[in-house]
Amino acid sequence: MSSLSLAVRDSSTMLRRNLLHARRYPSLTLNLLLTPVMLLLLFVYVFGDVMSAGIGDGTADRSEYLAYVVPGILMLTIGGTTIGSAVSVAMDMTEGIVTRFRTMAIHRASVLVGHVAGSVLQCVAGVVLVGAVAVAIGFRATDTTVLEWVLAFGLLTLVSLALTWIAVGTGLSSPNAEAAGNNALPLMVLPLLSSAFVPVEAMPGWFRPVAEYQPFTPAIETLRGLLLGSEIGHNGWLAVAWCAGLAVLGYLWSTSLFAREPK
Repeated sequence: MSSLSLAVRDSSTMLRRNLLHARRYPSLTLNLLLTPVMLLLLFVYVFGDVMSAGIGDGTADRSEYLAYVVPGILMLTIGGTTIGSAVSVAMDMTEGIVTRFRTMAIHRASVLVGHVAGSVLQCVAGVVLVGAVAVAIGFRATDTTVLEWVLAFGLLTLVSLALTWIAVGTGLSSPNAEAAGNNALPLMVLPLLSSAFVPVEAMPGWFRPVAEYQPFTPAIETLRGLLLGSEIGHNGWLAVAWCAGLAVLGYLWSTSLFAREPK
């Protein structure tokens, strides 16, 4: 069997292990999946009338705000779900299972690949759940073509992959699972400080650069453009560049930390 075949086989095994692990600990998974749903309902039905005054010319209603906020909530879903990956990796490292894996004849990278693949699948599941709730309460895409749907799904997957590698590095660098969850919180906080809930133009002048030049805002604006037909402009290539950069950074960080562990 070739090295590539061994890597694929072992990575598939690790993926199955991580999915089974998520099923055996449903509280963490449900918490990460249901939090964005609760935020969606909160911002639409509790804050919707007030928050809608910050978009457009100030005459938007709750339904228009629903269309505006859904892309941001989808990105928030990904950021929150990847926190579970950081916790899962930290648990593996502190409970000694990785040390046991090192004594087995398996492809070393498969341990990390299994976590990454499992996290991306959970992110996709979370996005589907939140998207279904959004559709149920009235969200509708605006004349979206098949190509735009494919690009939107591709963007969400790319963001999931990039943030998962960052989360894996966070888990490897944390002393325990609790610290990993705390250290990974920026992955969920940053979307709150982006254009997810109100346009950058409606924010205080001193805060606008923070919201405008962070990774989530270009991704959210690109997703809005694909689903709602708004102007994408330079946000498309910025989103791809951010995702590629974070994925490479997270991969190099994670593999470096993993290689430094005792053999």
